Amino acid sequence: MKINFNELKRGYEKYKSEYDKAAIDVLESGWYILGENVKRFENNFANFIGSSYCVGVNSGLDALILAVRALNLGEGDEIIVPANTYIATVLGITENDATPVFIEPDEYYNIDTDKIEAKITDKTKAIMAVHLYGQAANMNKIKSIATKYSLYLLEDCAQSHGAKFENQTTGTFGDIGCFSFYPTKNLGAFGDGGAIVTDNKEIAEKVKMLRNYGSQKKYYNEIEGVNSRLDEIQATLLNVKLSHYGELRKEREKIALKYLNEINNPKIILPRIRKGSDHVWHLFVVQTEERDKLQNYLQENGIGTQIHYPIPPHLSNAYKHFGYKKGDFPITEEMANKVLSLPIYDGMTDEEVDYVIRVINNYKDLFSK
Repeated sequence: MKINFNELKRGYEKYKSEYDKAAIDVLESGWYILGENVKRFENNFANFIGSSYCVGVNSGLDALILAVRALNLGEGDEIIVPANTYIATVLGITENDATPVFIEPDEYYNIDTDKIEAKITDKTKAIMAVHLYGQAANMNKIKSIATKYSLYLLEDCAQSHGAKFENQTTGTFGDIGCFSFYPTKNLGAFGDGGAIVTDNKEIAEKVKMLRNYGSQKKYYNEIEGVNSRLDEIQATLLNVKLSHYGELRKEREKIALKYLNEINNPKIILPRIRKGSDHVWHLFVVQTEERDKLQNYLQENGIGTQIHYPIPPHLSNAYKHFGYKKGDFPITEEMANKVLSLPIYDGMTDEEVDYVIRVINNYKDLFSK
């Protein structure tokens, strides 16, 4: 059996007639940028998240960059951020000339809240929380720290659409929540796309200007902005997908629960769910001391996997000027050497899930001989 790590076409085929009609309607309308479909999606997504405002932008990275910029954070400002995250989180900080201050993860892959306060200085201006792999971070503790030290709180929700902590949706705890609609996300578009959500009208209006050359009215530029707009076709397709999100989420949860209940291999550590945290299973990430062996073994048996992420941001060439070295964040680095993501996606069949489980469980027999 051949099982790719992801099969995006299956997600399209699931609601093909709705997607096709929505896209053709936009093409026939003759209006392709910042029209009614974007407004409709912004309203729908704000309601889905439970925020007052949503502003669609070009990508999840742009959402992070513009969120930091909207809060006037920049050179000389420190922003606390998980060391264990995708580099886009950190780029949102450094693209504004602010300084990332890294914190090690806990056993749930998210920022260890017990280690945040020790890194706060008089230069600290914000905390950037990340809900990695789809599980909500410990937001009550993070929000409490942000409030105690009068810090801005931003959330990177690129992988956590609809996830909750203590029944509150990720993206609504802080000043700004940032989302990605990259095609592989749980709420993925058919190209790049992103959004910020906020309850602050001034922030929302500023991001609207920032995404559109710094203007509210065409050719009247009030601030220095960029071109970062969610387009009409992506917005209308996201509206279709959002209307089916409950069904799609249940499908992922079913796959994840089957993995959790039926993968039985002493060499493999399964993901844990924090009490009070919601998990929407953007990724199903296991750990093993034999990661490369396991990945090769699965590939030989027709199962595609990926590593999220092999190089932590602090060790990337992009940030070598910060002077970090191996061993500076040992927990993060250990995870980078052990994690492996298994297939989990819209349209994955029961037979495929069973095959992944069977092959993984046989792995222990292969290496115990």
